Amino acid sequence: MFPIKDNIPTRTFPILTVLLIVINCIVFLYELSLPPQFLKLFIHQYGLLPVDILQFRIDKVITSMFIHGGFAHLFGNMLFLWIFGNNVEDALGKFRFIIFYLISGFGAALTQSVVSLTAGNPFIPMVGASGAISGILAAYIKLYPHAKVLTFIPPFFFMLFVLPAWFFIGYWFFLQVLFAIVVPPGIGGVAWYAHIGGFVTGWFLIDILYRPSKTKIVHYSILR
Repeated sequence: MFPIKDNIPTRTFPILTVLLIVINCIVFLYELSLPPQFLKLFIHQYGLLPVDILQFRIDKVITSMFIHGGFAHLFGNMLFLWIFGNNVEDALGKFRFIIFYLISGFGAALTQSVVSLTAGNPFIPMVGASGAISGILAAYIKLYPHAKVLTFIPPFFFMLFVLPAWFFIGYWFFLQVLFAIVVPPGIGGVAWYAHIGGFVTGWFLIDILYRPSKTKIVHYSILR
């Protein structure tokens, strides 16, 4: 399922969400400029290896969140970040949003690294923003469970569906858990446990960082 847009307008321009998307795109363009042998070195130098967690390499946790393994990887992550991140940024404010994003990314990295180390694969690099974005999804479903998400569902190429946010994100999380169970950990590919770790981190963290206004009113628009 691919989200197209939701029906909650933001009150302020989501500058940090846009900035995160721009930085990710710039880094990806730099990756494309590298010859294959240097790209591999780049990913190992700035991606996160599970053993880096044992050495408290916080810098690599952060840099790994801005590296992607291909255009589809980048596009999917940035699409989800744009659709759901702008509203979470709007609710949290700029400072708390970036703290939330980074801590969710740390939770994702720690979860995937522990699983990979347990599986005996300490040297497979992890890259991508999906762990932090998983935390964004958890925050969104708690803040706006009744929002509507205009959704494209392959193979229904000529149809769009309007789904409640709780169903869209809940189904997404169910798939992450399902694939984490059936796919052997630590063999490369999609970091399912990072998605789970980021989501669980965001689920609890939003209750700590969110400061609801007594007069807050959520405005919905009509999807078409």
